[in-house]
Amino acid sequence: MRRTRIMRAGLAVLLLLGAGATASTVPAGADEKAPASAGVLTAMQRDFGLSREGAVARLAAEKKATALEPAVRRTAGASYGGSWFDAADNTLTVAVTPDTPATALREIRATGAIVRTVAHSARELDAAQARIDRLPAPAAVSSWHVDVKASTVVVNVVKGKQRDNDVRAFVARARQAGPVTVREVAAAPTTFAAGTVGGDPYYTGNVRCSIGFSVYGGFVTAGHCDQHTGSVYGWDRSYVGNFQGSSFPGDDYAWVNVGSGWWTVPVVLGWGTVSDQLVRGSNVAPVGSSVCRSGSTTHWHCGTVLAMNETVNYSQGAVYQMTKTNVCAEGGDSGGSFISGDQAQGVTSGGWGNCSSGGETWFQPINEILNRYGLTLHTY
Repeated sequence: MRRTRIMRAGLAVLLLLGAGATASTVPAGADEKAPASAGVLTAMQRDFGLSREGAVARLAAEKKATALEPAVRRTAGASYGGSWFDAADNTLTVAVTPDTPATALREIRATGAIVRTVAHSARELDAAQARIDRLPAPAAVSSWHVDVKASTVVVNVVKGKQRDNDVRAFVARARQAGPVTVREVAAAPTTFAAGTVGGDPYYTGNVRCSIGFSVYGGFVTAGHCDQHTGSVYGWDRSYVGNFQGSSFPGDDYAWVNVGSGWWTVPVVLGWGTVSDQLVRGSNVAPVGSSVCRSGSTTHWHCGTVLAMNETVNYSQGAVYQMTKTNVCAEGGDSGGSFISGDQAQGVTSGGWGNCSSGGETWFQPINEILNRYGLTLHTY
């Protein structure tokens, strides 16, 4: 790698340090006490219509909710119905079934969380989704996921296709699996890989994709980007490494080893739109939390986590346990970073729409990738 590339505003890869730099280099002006970089706060103000103080308050509340969620889940036990972050009042809402013990309710409320009673436990809804996962789905069925707010499994059907015979048959069988609600979506999902163009993060075969997060020894990205040609090349077509493992469909993750003068640092690129963001962990942000995406085509955009553990029905086959957002993306953004505050969330998989008219995008959660391959996230 040439050192001169480091000075360019539109850095194309997360592996952004080359010969002559040190692995301890971090973005200038980084403040370890700040909830996020100034650029992230600016992006949140732009995308959510918040003041700077409001953005800081929201990040602090989301961090608290993220830390609180595992504890209230344990307290609720079998009666746990799910949880989500409510941006309107910056609190975590915890759903429980009517048979929740009074002592558990008192403990949950004592944390400051809001308690809501729902008809079905998270365990029941997850089991229903698992049964639906085993059904063959027609192309007009976009995806399905557990909606803990509505205490149901939502089956998303492409607009105008609800009366198709195959869709009606699928929905009928899905309703036998458990509580199901059908919703209409604008379009079917596609992956966000792209054909070869110059000057972007990495290439493999005839595909351009985006790097997700640095791990010790390499980086993680989307599985559908692996063209099974082996070698991966960087923005300047210099050799980076090779795919060491990938899975798609079923999952959508992969990892690439790093060599030949490339190495890793714990940052997500802001592309000159915002400051580069340090990565400090991978705590899972609840539904309703803010999340931002970095990708080589459309660069930096923010939105909200809409659903978790959604099954996405791509034309290549279903992918399970994905997280849905209303962040836009386009071709070439595949594999790029989803981050909430300073916590890595996942790598971009696919979606529908674009960054002119909007849309929805799914990401493959980061912790599943780390666990699958025994990788360690590179954090600051």
